[in-house]
Amino acid sequence: MALTVQNFIKLANLYNQMTLVMSAICVQKGGIAMENYAGRFFLADVLEYVYEYGRRLLEANKNAVPANVVAVIEKFGAQYERVKDLVTPTQKPIYEMTLEEFERFMNI
Repeated sequence: MALTVQNFIKLANLYNQMTLVMSAICVQKGGIAMENYAGRFFLADVLEYVYEYGRRLLEANKNAVPANVVAVIEKFGAQYERVKDLVTPTQKPIYEMTLEEFERFMNI
């Protein structure tokens, strides 16, 4: 996936939609707190990926990224700092793995 602003926006929208779904699931299950929902670990992994994508986008194209997108990346960075202890630990972060390493890691 090429590092582009459009791809980042798609990933950011995916993350935002997932948070809405997670909220709806928590309400549907009797109003459980989001901190007690098992899906929070997956959502933390998604946030890690989206934030890292945005960080690398800024690194590669600092002047080509609009200010509003930079603000979203910074917001995701702050959110990630709050939940980084929930992400799945690996020897190497998923966003740094090659496809072959990921397939081997996932036993595909």
